[in-house]
Amino acid sequence: MKRYLLLFLSVSLLISSCKETNPSGPDPDDFDRKAILENWADNIIIPALTNFSEKTESLKTAGNNFAENPGQKALESLRDEWKAGYLALQHVSMFETPKTMEIRFRNNLNIYPVDTAEVKENIGQGDYNLNLPSEIDQQGFPALDYLLYGLAESDTEILAFYNSGNEASAYKEYVLDLVTRIDSLTDVVLNDWNSGYRDEFINNSGNGANSSIDMMVNDYIFYYEKNLRAGKIGIPAGVFSGTPLPQNVEGVYSREFSKELFLESLTATQNFFNGKHFNSETTGLSLSDYLDFLNTIKNGTDLTQLINQQFEESRIKAQNLNSSFTDQIETDNSLMLQTYDELQKNVILLKVDMLQALNINVDYVDADGD
Repeated sequence: MKRYLLLFLSVSLLISSCKETNPSGPDPDDFDRKAILENWADNIIIPALTNFSEKTESLKTAGNNFAENPGQKALESLRDEWKAGYLALQHVSMFETPKTMEIRFRNNLNIYPVDTAEVKENIGQGDYNLNLPSEIDQQGFPALDYLLYGLAESDTEILAFYNSGNEASAYKEYVLDLVTRIDSLTDVVLNDWNSGYRDEFINNSGNGANSSIDMMVNDYIFYYEKNLRAGKIGIPAGVFSGTPLPQNVEGVYSREFSKELFLESLTATQNFFNGKHFNSETTGLSLSDYLDFLNTIKNGTDLTQLINQQFEESRIKAQNLNSSFTDQIETDNSLMLQTYDELQKNVILLKVDMLQALNINVDYVDADGD
């Protein structure tokens, strides 16, 4: 009798231990994938794009006002709208669609560092074409950062570029072209969502590499890994080069907002994971619910809990950084590297553990490993 009891207990323990590493729980296909897509489209993506469109319209208006009367007040107003738009951009950059890829939306708006030599050449010659892929690092929010903060040490000297000299009109024209292009590209993306793509996105609710969830999840993780972790922290901190690159910080010329931009992006990525409605405390179905439905456990802990804990650990570490990442890198780069390490931990949880649970394959080439 004792032998049978021991055998029963041994089998029970074996089954219990296997549930964590090789779960035989619910099938991912049984989850309401369409409901996730509806929440993403109607409560997160389209509202965030609408908000961003409003910000880019205000940015364009401020740019026009500055071009008409480039004084201190107009400069400060344009800077304010630039910052508001840049923060709003952090909530939409992760979302790729066929249209955003066609017009290179994310890259046209936020490739940094800006090529300042080419910007000056464009202004001096006046024959630039911002539609060309070769001019992708001469426009968007980084180019405005340079033109509003980086032309000189003082505001008086900066304003002189727009008020005196043979190129004053060309400088104003370039600012106008930048703000107009940012606004027009945003309108293209928002109009695409509102004129048919929303329904196409939601109805493509199956499973497989070309389904909306598989593609969106891949784009989301790509953004987290390459744009948030690497672009905002790892590259300027020298993780991939071996040497710090403080000139590669986002918002480098303003020297005030790089931390704020990073934290906004971190919040946006966590909100998306949890299905939190844009600019609201309400939540709907998202990746966290999908994982909970599958009862996904890692090392005895709920995977959703682990991912959210790691978001918080990254945020806590980043709170210790200087408001200027450039200053932080130049004074104590170790804190940037520590922040990178915390972000990296969620790459593993999202890209390996979550994708495995959801039965989604990675669809992009990884150049720097996990």
